[in-house]
This record gives sequence, structure tokens and C-alpha cells, in this order.
Amino acid sequence: MEQTLQALSGILLKSIPTIILLLFLWFFLKTALFGPLAKMRGQRDGLTKGARKTARHSLEEADRKTGEFEGKLRDARNEVYKEQEEMRKQWLSDQTGQVASAREMAAVKIQKNKAEIATDVAAARASLGDQASALADQITSAVLQRRA
Repeated sequence: MEQTLQALSGILLKSIPTIILLLFLWFFLKTALFGPLAKMRGQRDGLTKGARKTARHSLEEADRKTGEFEGKLRDARNEVYKEQEEMRKQWLSDQTGQVASAREMAAVKIQKNKAEIATDVAAARASLGDQASALADQITSAVLQRRA
């Protein structure tokens, strides 16, 4: 057993430089490689989270602006429709006025023409009455001359 302990202490004594070398290598790698790597990874995560946060904020801002734009567009369309409806009503009232004016003018012309026709009819009747008397006299004289 004592030999085993002595062999073990010899192995331990020979492994001290290896252990020291491993500890030195661990500290060196931790400070030279893993430290900057962890720092860079942290920065990258921070930038990624920042970029995601910025992108999320940009999307929310774009959604808000899109909503505002759609609201303004809807209001503008409603305003245009309202103006078109007012123009249509105005044109309709103008057209109704023009139709009424045309009817009045037509009624006046009809009355005037009726009066002219009545005057012409009366003149024609009077003329026909005179012509009928003259024609009757001519027929009567022609019939009497034939008999005589």
C-alpha cells in the first residue's frame, strides 16, 4: 500500500506542471478568446434586439400612419361624394327650372298661336261667308240665265 501511495505521490508530483499548464491555458483562453467572444455575442444580441425593437416600432408607426392615411382618404372620398351630390342636386334644380321655363314659353306660344288660329279661322269664316254669298249669287244667276 505504501508503494501505491508513493507511486501516486510521484504521479501527482509529475502532473503539477500539466495542471498548472492547464490552468494557465484555461485562464488564457477565458481572457483571450471566450471573453471577447462573449462580449461580441452580447453586443450582437443587443444589436439584434435593438434592430428587432426598431423594426417593431417602425411597423407600429407604419400601421399608425397607414390608419391615418386610410382615414384621411375615406374623409376625402366622402367630401368628394358630398360635393358630387350637391352638384347633382344643383344641376337637377337648374334642369327643373329650365324645363319649367320652357313649358311656360311653350304655353305662351301655344296661346299666341291659338289666338292667331282663331283670328285666321274667324277671317276665313268671314271670307267663306262672303265668298259663299257671292258664289250663291253667281250660281243663281247662271241657273237663271240658262232658264231664260
